[in-house]
Amino acid sequence: MGVGRVRPVVSALAAYRPGKGAKQAEAEHGISDAIKIASNENPYAPPASVQKAIQAAAAGVNRYSDHGAAELRAKLAAWLDVDQDCVAVGCGSSGLLQQVCVAYIEPGDEVVTPWRSFEAYPIFVALTNGELVTVPLAEDHSIDLDAVAAAVGPRTKAVMLATPNNPTGLALSTAQIAEFMVKVPDDVLVVVDEAYREFSDPALGDPVKDLVGRFPNVVVTRTFSKAYGLAGLRSGYAVADPSVIEQLDKVLLAFSVNILAQAGAIAALDALDEIQVLVDSLLAERARVVDSLRASGVDFPDPQGNFVWLPIGDRTDEVALALEQRGVVVRPFSGEGIRVTISTPAENDRFLTTYAEVT
Repeated sequence: MGVGRVRPVVSALAAYRPGKGAKQAEAEHGISDAIKIASNENPYAPPASVQKAIQAAAAGVNRYSDHGAAELRAKLAAWLDVDQDCVAVGCGSSGLLQQVCVAYIEPGDEVVTPWRSFEAYPIFVALTNGELVTVPLAEDHSIDLDAVAAAVGPRTKAVMLATPNNPTGLALSTAQIAEFMVKVPDDVLVVVDEAYREFSDPALGDPVKDLVGRFPNVVVTRTFSKAYGLAGLRSGYAVADPSVIEQLDKVLLAFSVNILAQAGAIAALDALDEIQVLVDSLLAERARVVDSLRASGVDFPDPQGNFVWLPIGDRTDEVALALEQRGVVVRPFSGEGIRVTISTPAENDRFLTTYAEVT
């Protein structure tokens, strides 16, 4: 027995499982020179100007950060062309997703989401004693919005749509989401989780411009972790109707967007051109990896994030272990497939060569 009287929902909860680290794989398998392409991280450090801003801010870490991140909010609002009271800042987009659950989900409330999707959704919903209602993806791994709409019932408080979806990589257009919104009651929040937005086709539309003003129950969440190379600092933002932002702010953990995270995010918004160069290089590498895999006969969905989903089903654990034993750490989803982060050209080459060897 453990110490204390833990909540039953926490006792039964599976902890969030981050991607295995390269050093952990090296220790487990007695190997060296392992690479980690399991966590959808940006392999490139942020621009020098962003690094300098973070270093400068470090001198002030004896003080609390601005809890409301006013400067960052103002900069985001100007960039996005929305009112400042439409923007919330949180500890990564994951922190904002948790804030949505804490603010809106009561015991017995339902949250509907396509599945498979982001692994944190079940955790956040369970922590509020809500019920996660999962809707299977279509056969082509896409989100079946008609089925999601059909799953919305009288106890539904929120719908979570990851686009591009993690781990399958397919994305929804704003036209598709708008058509879906008409089928959803006005008092059900629809969270459009865009952690990988910067890697998706611009032709899919911009939910902030296309949806937020039109549908007051839409919440768009984004992060600086992926495209901006700030995963280790944890800053993200949400855009929504001011009445929703007001509630999200009430449940923001005090000072959770720390001084370095705010400084890095502000500087990143001043270095968008440099960051776009890095994003473009990753998109070019994604195309190269896709072409190479398809040329060898591998079948998988068209990726819209900085990763590729390989739905290899029952072979998942076997292939993932074989890759790991050879120093290539990917993210397996047992019985379903592996998710492979797009990395540097050298690491991508190593994955392609090793995957060909083990399959």
